[in-house]
Amino acid sequence: MPALIEGKLDGIDFPETMRYLGYAGVRSASGMEGLMAECEALILPALSPRAVYDVFPLKRGEGEELDLGFAKVNSHSLSVNLKDSGRIVLFAATVGAGVDRLILKYGKLSPARAAVLQAMGAAAAEQWCDEVNARIAAKYGRTRPRFSCGYGDLPLSLQREIFPALDVTRYIGVTLTDGDLMIPSKSVTAIVGIK
Repeated sequence: MPALIEGKLDGIDFPETMRYLGYAGVRSASGMEGLMAECEALILPALSPRAVYDVFPLKRGEGEELDLGFAKVNSHSLSVNLKDSGRIVLFAATVGAGVDRLILKYGKLSPARAAVLQAMGAAAAEQWCDEVNARIAAKYGRTRPRFSCGYGDLPLSLQREIFPALDVTRYIGVTLTDGDLMIPSKSVTAIVGIK
């Protein structure tokens, strides 16, 4: 049965935000500090980090066929990622719809703020996934790096199997579009191998 995780982020990773803004490796950009601090103050109250997860057995089939316990998939990339794993944790995580509403609002009022909020939302989602991953590792021991649909040759369409397996919409309020994208947009599904 899926389990729910809730949390809180006390701050946003500024270097990660800068990376999403296209300033990879830049520690600061002239004039950005004030805008980033202002946007952080806007986004923190809008965050509502939640995740749902469950554990499934992992079986290997012919070639690179993987039976993930909730679906079967052929993926070289995922097969390599899950080496030394006999079980997986499947999770879906979101930082909530408040971020999308802020981005939409500031898209009309201030494109610069909207761009920073977009990047901060992505950084917040990554931070939350790191926290979920840490909680999974604390409970189940050593894990492989998380792997999401759309990475390598793992199809985005696998989301169609993930959503019912975790009852994602009921647990954390995330829905799936016809194009297999998630709403709220700052949401992630991932597979984590347990070593």
